[in-house]
Amino acid sequence: MIRNWRVAAACLAAGFSIGSAVPLAQAQTWPAKVVRVIVPYPAGGTSDILARLVGQKLTEAWGQQIVVDSRPGANGIIGVDIAARAPADGYTFVLTDIGNLMITKITLPNVPYEPLRDLAPIGTVSYSPHLLVVHPSVPAKNLAELIALAKKNPGKLNFPTGLGGAPHMAGLALQNRTGANWVYIPTKGGAQSMMTVITGEADLIFLGMLQTLPHVKNNRVRVIAISSDKRDPALPNTPTVAETPGLEGFHTGSWQGILGQAKLPAAIITKFSADLRRVLALPDVKEKLGSQGTVPLIKTPEETRQFLTAERDRWTKVVQQSGFKMQ
Repeated sequence: MIRNWRVAAACLAAGFSIGSAVPLAQAQTWPAKVVRVIVPYPAGGTSDILARLVGQKLTEAWGQQIVVDSRPGANGIIGVDIAARAPADGYTFVLTDIGNLMITKITLPNVPYEPLRDLAPIGTVSYSPHLLVVHPSVPAKNLAELIALAKKNPGKLNFPTGLGGAPHMAGLALQNRTGANWVYIPTKGGAQSMMTVITGEADLIFLGMLQTLPHVKNNRVRVIAISSDKRDPALPNTPTVAETPGLEGFHTGSWQGILGQAKLPAAIITKFSADLRRVLALPDVKEKLGSQGTVPLIKTPEETRQFLTAERDRWTKVVQQSGFKMQ
């Protein structure tokens, strides 16, 4: 009886040893083939630009190609859902605006995934403040004048955006604080939103600096303010939104991050996260991002999860205060 117990215990211990070795072996050999990074927005947007930059560096580090797979639609829901449902084998991830990820769940409670349950954070990538820009024909030259114009002419100014997205929420947050009144025009993403302002079909927009700065430099749009907590070196003469009296503490932007499936082996999460942080610390990556008005944002998987929770709580309050509901 004792002998049988010892044999069983030895087998059980061996089983645990083998089981724990499997994830470790996966991490040591991973990645062994092409890794797909889904971007749930149209090509040319902030997430797409960052996925290609980071993907190139990770390809060099891993010796395996990173393929950027653009899957736009439904304000990011389609692409995120594909990633959430993919096999948890370490070969499909999603790079997205993680603030927007939580906002979508707030504005559309019936989305097919629960971010904090179905997705495993790998880490953050960058922060790009929103630029508030207008078409050159808009007479306002600063934020106070723009707010006054919107109040004097309620419903006359048009704001193109993917409804329920981070730029839309920035607009709602500004309206909540000021009582400004403008109309939101639904678009399929940042690239289309930007183009409608450039062509004069729309009047103003909040959009990630990475995507917007080139058009400011080319004088296609006029910048009014930046949503960071301090002025950006790329636009030293552009005031922050928070510098306007009554808007102290205003802070929005595009926080990009990478996520995998909830059941992804911990060893793969650890390796990917560590490699991502090394890439973001490279001088040429920091310089490239800085030149385009964004900065690396380095967080561990747990810190990223905490950020997601904070974003959920923050934007829940904004949506409730605004009364916004997706149709």
